[in-house]
Amino acid sequence: MPRVIKNNGSRQPFDEDKLRSGLLRALEKRPVDLETIESTINRIKHKLRATGEREVKTRDLGELVMDELRELDDVAYVRFASVYRSFQDINEFKEEIERMGKGKPRR
Repeated sequence: MPRVIKNNGSRQPFDEDKLRSGLLRALEKRPVDLETIESTINRIKHKLRATGEREVKTRDLGELVMDELRELDDVAYVRFASVYRSFQDINEFKEEIERMGKGKPRR
């Protein structure tokens, strides 16, 4: 697995448990079974390996996670995006939801 380059420039090994924890938090009380979550983790890991890169930025990893969540569960996607993108107020939630309705994800 590639190493992860954090926003502060530090590097650390990819942590599957951290990925799983973030997904579980976003998917809490949503109708998604553990098997689907594990498949999602495996898809994300496969996509990371497929890049052939030795390192990946946290931003790119976060985008992969959001892409998977967008397909899996809209509520979980918005939950994750709100933390990942540090939404500051209700308008940012509203804008993200409107973008989802138009099929135009924010990058």
